[in-house]
Amino acid sequence: MDNEMTTTSGGCGAVAPAAEVTKSAASFRANLDVLETDDEFLVLADVPGSTSDQIDINFEDGTLSVCAGVKARRATGFKRLIQEYGVGEFVRSLRLGEGIDSAKISAELKDGVLTLRLPKAETAKPRTIKVQMAS
Repeated sequence: MDNEMTTTSGGCGAVAPAAEVTKSAASFRANLDVLETDDEFLVLADVPGSTSDQIDINFEDGTLSVCAGVKARRATGFKRLIQEYGVGEFVRSLRLGEGIDSAKISAELKDGVLTLRLPKAETAKPRTIKVQMAS
């Protein structure tokens, strides 16, 4: 694997680096960390306010796209004085290059953090080659 991983904002519609007002809501660039071990890449994406049924993850042609919806908070019995909570979608796309075992990609959401495990294909994993003594 070439271990090249590039990121873009996009993959779930029109996206801006910070926030862009669209017809119905804003799109936000999900902040993320990417970690690597010998066996996998680990992507941690911040998607506060999203639930698992509001998250769409696709892997196609070496690109992983994440789109996570955020619904408006509904406070009943209160007069809203200030609203800073963002409503819309978190989006992010990663160009992964070769060597990901796409059949084994998994995702988990906990405390507003989406964890994606991207296992490396066997051919992309580092290996040690033992040298034999010639006779």
